[in-house]
Amino acid sequence: MARAFLVVMDSVGIGGAPDAHGFFNGTVPDSGANTIGHIAQACTEGRADEGRYGHLNVPHMMAMGLGRAVELASGVRIHGWDRPVTGAWGAATEISRGKDTPSGHWELAGLPVPWAWHYFDDVTNSFPDDLVDQLASLAGTTGILGNCHAPGTAIIEELGAQHIASGLPICYTSADSVLQIAAHEQSFGLARLLDLCARVAPVVHEMKVGRVIARPFSGSAEAGFVRTPNRRDFAITPPGPVLSNWVQDAGRRTYAVGKIGDIFSMAGFNEVRKGTDAELMIHLNDLVETAEDGSLTFANFVEFDSVYGHRRDVAGYARALEWFDMEIGKVIGKLRADDLLVLTADHGNDPTWVGTDHTRERAPVLMSGRGRGSVGQIGFRDVAGLIAGHLGVPVRR
Repeated sequence: MARAFLVVMDSVGIGGAPDAHGFFNGTVPDSGANTIGHIAQACTEGRADEGRYGHLNVPHMMAMGLGRAVELASGVRIHGWDRPVTGAWGAATEISRGKDTPSGHWELAGLPVPWAWHYFDDVTNSFPDDLVDQLASLAGTTGILGNCHAPGTAIIEELGAQHIASGLPICYTSADSVLQIAAHEQSFGLARLLDLCARVAPVVHEMKVGRVIARPFSGSAEAGFVRTPNRRDFAITPPGPVLSNWVQDAGRRTYAVGKIGDIFSMAGFNEVRKGTDAELMIHLNDLVETAEDGSLTFANFVEFDSVYGHRRDVAGYARALEWFDMEIGKVIGKLRADDLLVLTADHGNDPTWVGTDHTRERAPVLMSGRGRGSVGQIGFRDVAGLIAGHLGVPVRR
């Protein structure tokens, strides 16, 4: 019986979103952002040679049709990528009014977001006073630190020492519909941080804020602070059935790899496997070897976005893409004859762009196990339909 593997390369956009002019980094619209296109260009021009060298080298994804997908999405032809294509490929366009993780993943799973997310638009003093009071009360503290828009690594560098000294949680947000709470694993306590986020989540979910994210970190002012792998997302539960529900309701087994379980509040998943991207690749390889007939594996590789995109690290993003391509080639070599592997993305995060936020882009749809050729311009939600069709399970709306 056929199996399916849906792998989201977090933020690996390919430009061309028709409504990008309505999404911004600061005051600059996302029109013209192109994560893959601009990284490839930077590599060709020698502007991404730190820890690597030369043209962006992703032969397995090129063979699956990545270059063709970029050209279809944005009209950009990448030099040297005119190679024979052995897979099926296309470009997906999102209709949900967000360039964030829940919007992209829910729609890829067949459910466009049915409401407008709430955003904390003010860059400073971002949270309303009553929410600040609730945060402090739930934390058992006299207040909070942060209360602003900030990149996660920068804010722990700025406020980490003050947090340890005061015991106040660091609360911050971004252009996404999100409340992030950072705390030191040892001085504040990981269990205390996760409990705080779990209790805060229903409060902000009522406001239609998409996620509360626990951002534990460790280290010291002298040695530097680093985020640990123990991040956890507390997301709104999807208001309707999604791909994982369709598969599970058909009596099949479902696996969440990475932060997928958190994004969907475990809706429709039998098992979750977490870790760094390197560890997640081990999990994916294992599931290709062991997952049951008829099963769905839904994976997210987040470090393109969290480690490189938000930090506008072009060379680091290129290195991550080349590592992923080498590893996904091994996965492809293990697929059974009736398996389907789909590589896609949830939004963009062009590391050459202004600001530090996501960019509104189309997503690649690269498939191994569905023959060869273009599937054209499709919607995000059509990805779920392709997988449901492959597995022979009914689509539920």
